[in-house]
Amino acid sequence: MNRSEFLKRMGLGTVAIAAGSSLLTSCMDHGMEGEAPNVLDGVFNNLLKVPQTINATSALSAQVGMETLANGGEVPVLGYGFGLLGPTIRVQKGQNVNLNFTNKLSEHTNIHWHGLVIPAAMDGHPDHRIMPNGSFNFQFRVNQQAGTNWYHPHLHGLTGKQVTEGLAGLFIVESEEEKALNLPSGTYEVPLIIQDKRLNSSGGITYNPTMGEVMTGFLGETILVNGTNKPFLEVSTRFYRFRILNGSTARIYNLVLSNGSDFCVIGSDGSMLPQPESMKNLLLGPGERADVLVDFSGVKLGEMIYLENEEFSGMGEAQGDQAYKILSFNVTGIENDDFILPTTLLPFTKLSGSTKTRPFKITMRMGHNSLGMHQINGKVFDSDRIDEIVNLGSTEIWEFDNTAGDEAHPMHVHGVHFQILSRKGGRNTILPQESGWKDTVLVAPKEKVLVILKFEHKGKFVVHCHNLEHEDDGMMLNFEVI
Repeated sequence: MNRSEFLKRMGLGTVAIAAGSSLLTSCMDHGMEGEAPNVLDGVFNNLLKVPQTINATSALSAQVGMETLANGGEVPVLGYGFGLLGPTIRVQKGQNVNLNFTNKLSEHTNIHWHGLVIPAAMDGHPDHRIMPNGSFNFQFRVNQQAGTNWYHPHLHGLTGKQVTEGLAGLFIVESEEEKALNLPSGTYEVPLIIQDKRLNSSGGITYNPTMGEVMTGFLGETILVNGTNKPFLEVSTRFYRFRILNGSTARIYNLVLSNGSDFCVIGSDGSMLPQPESMKNLLLGPGERADVLVDFSGVKLGEMIYLENEEFSGMGEAQGDQAYKILSFNVTGIENDDFILPTTLLPFTKLSGSTKTRPFKITMRMGHNSLGMHQINGKVFDSDRIDEIVNLGSTEIWEFDNTAGDEAHPMHVHGVHFQILSRKGGRNTILPQESGWKDTVLVAPKEKVLVILKFEHKGKFVVHCHNLEHEDDGMMLNFEVI
């Protein structure tokens, strides 16, 4: 649906437009058309914060903390600690997680372990509510390959708000097979959680999407990396490994390096790729991750290389119309690096033998209010309704059909990884970073994407759009594995 069609369906037709209606003006001023605020420019003079690392048997709390996000004083934020965001959790393949979580907020919350293939009772379904002052002991075994995953709340109607206000963190799985590749590690392995925020005059986070912003997604003017505004990272002349998460609720990023260097992509979502892929541009939708190597060996001492967003098109009217800097890499050291890029990474077996193709038609309707605009197969989310029944151990093809849409939808499936089989229409190709295991796929307007999945855990899970405004609006269905 485009903007003019949206206005017509809202009853703001040609008469109101011609008359210069104050109603129309007011609506447009508050995001009726879904136009994104311009990302603010500035000097990159804040040292990048790097989240602390904890293990799989630690304690975690959702709580209010204090943080400085702009040129002002400290403001209240949400986090899994004393400031914005949470620690990076590192576990080994085959390890048991025993993590006690406490909710110190004034509203209910939960945790979804995004990218982990674990039992339904531990996954973080919207039904799972942990009330204020309540706690829950997460216990599960991590039985999957090395990869970059993350955790965040998953409550219908509150996900966008709580993630925007600060509840998110990385969950990294390591394995002996990955360690044998001798990839950059320690201080040379850096997480980059990229999020946009809308800040008020006091520097605090604002989250109040209008009807138009529910349609397109809530976009902010301030880009944070690991909760740092206008960050820089000091690097040496060698390879670095960056684990990148698009942790925004709706904003899509088209990442490039300002000196024209390639990203060497070694992983996507919750796993590594079969072999490294060299790419100039890296397009990431909300919820998607990229594990990349960057070689600074040819950069001069004192030079600054920027991680930037480059303009793009084809993802909806509110996306991609501005180029801006995200992070500055300041080259301050000279090192001799003996790292050799491997030609292959981890084993990858293609799925086959599908027994069913299941359609998921992405649709949109207009009602008397903003609720339920976004639908899948003509339905909005109902926690009490099971929409799809899947057999345990089965392999299926799921078809995400956005051929009638004008907005991009990053589609995420809980409790399972998938492989992308095809993309028809739109970009009409599978991108190199999509060649491995995925849990989230960006489906652009006019596209139909087919993925193949194998279901290994019984229980009730969800499939939804990871544009969190769309998800909270009802673009989510239940499926039960029996």
